[in-house]
Amino acid sequence: MGQDEDVAGADDRRGEPGAGREETPSGVLTKVSPHVRRLVAPNPSAFTFTGTCTYIVGEGEVAILDPGPEDDDHLARLVGAVSGERVAYIVVTHTHRDHSALAPRLAAAVGAPIVGARAHAARPGAPAGLDAAHDASYAPDAVLADGEAVRFGGLALTAVATPGHSANHLAFALEAENALFSGDHVMAWSTTVIAPPDGSMSDYMASLEKLRGRGEEIYWPGHGGPVRDPSRYLRALLGHRRQREAAILARLEAGPATIPEIVQQVYVGLDTRLVGAARLSTLAHLEDLTARGLVARGEGPPLAASFRRI
Repeated sequence: MGQDEDVAGADDRRGEPGAGREETPSGVLTKVSPHVRRLVAPNPSAFTFTGTCTYIVGEGEVAILDPGPEDDDHLARLVGAVSGERVAYIVVTHTHRDHSALAPRLAAAVGAPIVGARAHAARPGAPAGLDAAHDASYAPDAVLADGEAVRFGGLALTAVATPGHSANHLAFALEAENALFSGDHVMAWSTTVIAPPDGSMSDYMASLEKLRGRGEEIYWPGHGGPVRDPSRYLRALLGHRRQREAAILARLEAGPATIPEIVQQVYVGLDTRLVGAARLSTLAHLEDLTARGLVARGEGPPLAASFRRI
């Protein structure tokens, strides 16, 4: 699950959120760089663009990154794509079902261990349904810590902890190409949904700043085409979120408001399919603002409570 709530209204200006919506057709194996092939799963939606990008890294001895959703055709295409090769690892960036659900069947088919993100841990007392996107059956053979690498065929994928979109989100650096597999943390086709309780705006912003300190020249995301100017794009993403925060605070300066009221006034012209995501991302901003002592929350469930400026 990738897309944020405001993509439908985003401008296609290079270097800004929503720019570079390169088409990535599903079901077609494409060599996108010397060491990387991409196969897009057939799960297009308002939240996944043309589908989840599965990457085959290496040749001869390979790793498959983000096997994708539970889908017979995608499984068959992946197995066919690596016919005659040894799959050393199945690597998972995070446990949203559109990224990890196919992992067990793929592992059985190719005889490879599942490594990467830790299993999702639901927060005690979290509202029912808000963790529904997670793959509850995901069980990795090994969890990779920040900076830990898997090696195969003369290549290495190094884990980069990037919590925010999900608490267990990892990106993976491919040093041989100065590239980063950015999962759902950074995508060229849209901004990223941050949905509490597992999603955290403060963690997401910190992870963006963390990536700014790295030097990869290209990102391969979980949905859509590559991010070709990461440094500039990261600045744009940070600026976009700060503008959204400022708009929420400006609304609360006028008086207390609930999340539906904030969304109605801040997200003008929003696609009705994305209202739920907009409310969750607004909640993520409000949780961050509350923790920073800028906003106070009233009584009641978070999506029904009134928030006020302090």
